[in-house]
Amino acid sequence: MASTKIEGSPRERLLAAANELFYAEGVHTVGIDRVIERAGVAKASLYSTFGSKDELVREYLLQRLTRRRALLLERIEKYDEPRAKILSVFDLLGELFAQPTYRGCAFMRAIAEAPDEAKARTVCREYRSWVSELFTKLARDAGAKQPEQLGTQLLLLHDGATLGSTMDAGAERAAVAKELARTLLDIQTAPPTAKPKRRAR
Repeated sequence: MASTKIEGSPRERLLAAANELFYAEGVHTVGIDRVIERAGVAKASLYSTFGSKDELVREYLLQRLTRRRALLLERIEKYDEPRAKILSVFDLLGELFAQPTYRGCAFMRAIAEAPDEAKARTVCREYRSWVSELFTKLARDAGAKQPEQLGTQLLLLHDGATLGSTMDAGAERAAVAKELARTLLDIQTAPPTAKPKRRAR
């Protein structure tokens, strides 16, 4: 765990501390007092800024959503072909999985811990919905016969690789998911097979 002093406004310091602690240890495990101590602010600052731990968790996840969305868009914008854009997402996942600080998907972990009424659930669903819509759009751009179906399949590969990398502590699941995505793209974008002509009787 990093021990360098966190700089910035109370809001910035609280979010930085939340990001560090919640991601490393879990939103349920880390109490609000630890976040306050790590941020180096008074407890009153947290409640005047966020009002509750639930709201701090929501803001922490929103911050991660913004960064992940920007990271994904930056990656796919390097490619011209929709097919290459789709496959590049799995390359990016592999790079993220290989980082020594990787502790799994923050959104999967947060929604697993969050009670039904928690604000965190809304952010987690927003992220997953955005990824699903991105895959579906790219599938349509790639000429998929059934873009919604392919988008759902790609999302499941994304989810499976993410969960697998967490359980197995390795980046190779992203490469497997990429090859499966390539196969699905081949199937969905293959030209129609010409029907054999009937012989005249």
